Amino acid sequence: MTDLVTPKRALISVSDKTGLLDFAKGLAARGVALLSTGGTAGMLRDAGLDVTDVADITGFPEMMDGRVKTLHPAVHGGLLALRDKPEHISAMEEHGIGPIDLLIVNLYPFEETVARGAGYDETIENIDIGGPAMIRAAAKNHAFVGVVVDTEDYDAVLAEMDAQNGATSYGFRQQLAQTAYARTAAYDTEVSTWLAGAAEIETPRRRSFTGKLTQTLRYGENPHQSASLYIASPSRTGVASAKQLQGKELSYNNINDTDAAFELVSEFAPDAGPACAIIKHANPSGVARGKTLLDAYRGAYDCDRTSAFGGIVALNQTLDAATAEAICEIFTEVVIAPDAAPAAIEVFAKKKNLRLLTTGGLPDPQTPIAAIRQVAGGFLLQDKDTGHIGRDDLKVVTKRQPTEAELDDLLFAWTVAKHVKSNAIVYAKNGATVGVGAGQMSRLDSALIAAKKAERMAEALGLPSPLTQGSAVASDAFFPFADGLMEAAAAGASCVIQPGGSMRDDEVIAAADEAGLAMVLTGQRHFRH
Repeated sequence: MTDLVTPKRALISVSDKTGLLDFAKGLAARGVALLSTGGTAGMLRDAGLDVTDVADITGFPEMMDGRVKTLHPAVHGGLLALRDKPEHISAMEEHGIGPIDLLIVNLYPFEETVARGAGYDETIENIDIGGPAMIRAAAKNHAFVGVVVDTEDYDAVLAEMDAQNGATSYGFRQQLAQTAYARTAAYDTEVSTWLAGAAEIETPRRRSFTGKLTQTLRYGENPHQSASLYIASPSRTGVASAKQLQGKELSYNNINDTDAAFELVSEFAPDAGPACAIIKHANPSGVARGKTLLDAYRGAYDCDRTSAFGGIVALNQTLDAATAEAICEIFTEVVIAPDAAPAAIEVFAKKKNLRLLTTGGLPDPQTPIAAIRQVAGGFLLQDKDTGHIGRDDLKVVTKRQPTEAELDDLLFAWTVAKHVKSNAIVYAKNGATVGVGAGQMSRLDSALIAAKKAERMAEALGLPSPLTQGSAVASDAFFPFADGLMEAAAAGASCVIQPGGSMRDDEVIAAADEAGLAMVLTGQRHFRH
């Protein structure tokens, strides 16, 4: 093995031609001869570069609509030959195979084809065969061959050659090879995932996942843990693809909490009115709808002002200046919204550490995506919770029917409860949460904590009684006993929404009737562990 290898001949075959002309000119200026295929060769030639067509070295034209052009010993022999093995050199000489020292390939745009909803046959035609074969061959032979699969590596290759007097080092080629194998693995993952969906295979025998590094984080949940952020689905709007307009670098916990906030607020369609969610440690401290975005923010803030300090604010509409001014009244870690008005950006500019993210839209909460959780030796995989309940899905089981206003608050509380860690209890009134109990080992404890928080906020706001008086209460799963329900009644709740399904449903319903509560069942639970 030789550490330094000076590239004498490069093969270029790319779909994404971003930055290619400058790169090819840089290689030619450094004495590298260029081979290319089809449209790429034509573009380089039109730019005045001397290019040899791959067909000229294989002796075969491109055929079968371009499916066959590089699958030939003249190409793969040039990539795979060991330059320090006499029999390999002898075989190259005998069969007229020239070495290829540098391979520049990016693949057919399969992911983009799927993202724009192309038909089955067109998608199949965008599965690259020759490209991955060449990439894998060059990466295997990285002792002698450099392989470039990302346009962002073009400048790095030229800089390496300048630093090494026209050569590339073994360590540099190793890095390129690792990136190359990761790229083909990611490509194959996208193909297999798409094909599983197209063939309606719910549980494939083998399943892989992929991502592209977008940020190396300072640390993970704690300073002794390393962490990084990868984009797995560029086509889905969300935190991973958001644009950060200002503020210091996002931390692991910031990203995790911001994702929770944005997924929650996305449950509320912008055309149905403004909504705001404030998140602390992945749980909502307050959620509200309002006539204006400012109203929604204030409603969410007034649910739990203590927890809102240092929290994450997510909005379902474009951030305006008035809402930005209100947010700036307390310390906030991150604000995320589909967009931000110039005046709002100007307001936030005074808070240099506050991170502002815009996404260009909201993710569809009904889109099925994979939710992955690692366990020792493997991982759990499930569909994202896209469960949705409307008025027609509700079953009234008590003597008293809920009013129209109560139904609105019940469905609002139910939507929020879906995003609260189990066991979850959510009190809501007039389109805003007024008490949230999360992540307790018993449903009774969650009901108690939520009610206690409401009492504390009433005192802070100078109200004569907690806002849980006359509120709707949601439980993410059934009440196993009536005690949690009775705690909600004691807090002043007038109506309840829960899945039902307990062995003691009759006891719970009877207790609701005795307390004068209206109760509806959904038949659907929302555990969130």
